[in-house]
Amino acid sequence: MTHTARLDRATAATLAAAALMAAAVALIFFYVPSDVDQGYSQRIFYFHVPIALTTYTLFAWGAVNAARYLWTGREDLDLKSYVPMHLGVIFGSLTLVTGSIWAHISWGTWWDWGSRELNTFLIIFLFYCAYFMLRFSVEPGARRSRYSAVYALLGVGLIPLSVLAVRIAQDALHPVVFRSNGVNMDGSMFFTFCVALAAMLSLALSMYLVEMRGKRLDERLAQLRRLAREAA
Repeated sequence: MTHTARLDRATAATLAAAALMAAAVALIFFYVPSDVDQGYSQRIFYFHVPIALTTYTLFAWGAVNAARYLWTGREDLDLKSYVPMHLGVIFGSLTLVTGSIWAHISWGTWWDWGSRELNTFLIIFLFYCAYFMLRFSVEPGARRSRYSAVYALLGVGLIPLSVLAVRIAQDALHPVVFRSNGVNMDGSMFFTFCVALAAMLSLALSMYLVEMRGKRLDERLAQLRRLAREAA
């Protein structure tokens, strides 16, 4: 695939993300009704939950590419694993911020150490933050790529535990939306949630494509510098 094709794909993803984000904001603040129990403040749900699901998706995406790297040894898959991990930590930070705001509004506290789901997500977040400590403590090369890939695969097993914690707790702040008998929200709420989720996923995709393009440019510049030094 040519650089122009990657540029077009990144541009298309960015435009789609912008359109979906605008639609999501309009639906959240002007279309969807307020929650019966939590009122207007519950609208943060349409930001917090899609951001959290996008975080899980990015970590899983990075783990899949890590497994592919360990299986095939292709060097490009190391970068394709690293970038989702980087973006996952960014979205994870937003998950913690929006979750803390929601907790403060609903519980009157920024954090509840007795909450299983909050603590489980925090553990996952800190685990993946440590991924970068491992990665950048090893010299670039196959050894660093292998260590990073194994670490990424170990962490992805924590994601089902976080989802399970939400289902077990079933508190007012983290209601179980998807049940065995269907979706636990009315049509307008579910539609708004789906648009918001699509917006966050498309934003993550556009950020991934842009960062991948930048990383590849950095690699080419580094190669040119090495060639220039060798020629001198």
